[in-house]
Amino acid sequence: MGGPLTGLKVLDFSTLLPGPYSTLVLADMGAEVLRIVSGSRPDIVALMPPFIPGIKITSNVAWLGRGKRSMTLNLKDERGIKIIHQLISDYNIIIEQFRPGVMKKLGLDYPSLKEVNPSIIYGSLTSYGQSGPQSLRAGHDINYIARSGLMSYSGRKESGPSLTGMQIADVASGANNMIIGILAAVLHRKNTGQGQYIDISMMDGVVAFNALAGAGVLAGGEEPKIDGMLLNGGSLYDFYETKDGKYISFGGLEPQFFSAFCKAVDCLELIEGGVMPKDIKRAKEKVAEIFKSKNRDEWAEIFKDVDACVEPVLTLSEALDDLHVKERGLIVELQTQQGGTVKQIATPIKFSETKPEYGKIGLPGGADTKEVLLEIGYSDADIDKFKKTGLFD
Repeated sequence: MGGPLTGLKVLDFSTLLPGPYSTLVLADMGAEVLRIVSGSRPDIVALMPPFIPGIKITSNVAWLGRGKRSMTLNLKDERGIKIIHQLISDYNIIIEQFRPGVMKKLGLDYPSLKEVNPSIIYGSLTSYGQSGPQSLRAGHDINYIARSGLMSYSGRKESGPSLTGMQIADVASGANNMIIGILAAVLHRKNTGQGQYIDISMMDGVVAFNALAGAGVLAGGEEPKIDGMLLNGGSLYDFYETKDGKYISFGGLEPQFFSAFCKAVDCLELIEGGVMPKDIKRAKEKVAEIFKSKNRDEWAEIFKDVDACVEPVLTLSEALDDLHVKERGLIVELQTQQGGTVKQIATPIKFSETKPEYGKIGLPGGADTKEVLLEIGYSDADIDKFKKTGLFD
């Protein structure tokens, strides 16, 4: 049995991280994804090291292209547009990531393709959406989390807003909202036969991440401040440095967890004040002093059997090698064309019946161009002519 999305066919015009991540998850769950790539404009993510030993591709290509096919087309060539029209009779879900207006100039916008296939589902993933005064501005993850208000109360008083190691807006907002939007539209089409257009903005998604603080501000509450709230550093819920220069996390908000924590560190005097005592500065200094007395792994051993929401801050290598991560199946090992194997992060969604099936590792862009063209009726002679006359540039 294939994945739960077996039968869906997606034409993917996206680059960088957000769009390709969304189609990676769809492919892992069984959708057939065909990437349309440029032969003259390299994807920056595809050039980022490291290269996989023995294979002339980067780890990002091998991962983000997993389970997908790709073909090279010059979308400024009218023959390329004709090929897209042929493909969308079968690949009736589109995901694109250009700035607003670009696909219209190419004749590949939603109204144009809807004329060819009225039931098409078309998702556009952009920085600021298809409308509004910011819609045509360029942006990256840091800009969306800045304009969203999220960074105004994230970080430290001494140093201000701080970056995270992952792209919040790209992945958690843009990619995941595109997946949700596509699947909701598929269900609607199944029920009504009607396709539709989906406008996903990475900025929109991050604004919605202001879930707790946003609800308070809109209800007339105070502006949230850095280090001033229960979950952003204004309580004992925080990270603490250990003796060996590593870190430990404490999240025991509930009384039973906090009491267990205080007992484990032999500091019963803190129990009465709870995780947000009146003199939070002195309490945090006390907890920091306690954690500084032992190494990270010593604390991890102490709290191994204590139900207090205390966990070590692991390096990425440690996390990926963690027994729990392995037993949850979050690392998969795939065969390469050269006969070796490569490890990758798996899709985290668990199904009892329709388990994800991981296809081949991603190959360089355009690797399946000839195969796809032969499938839709072109001959070897046609393909040779296309190659000589710039259709793949």
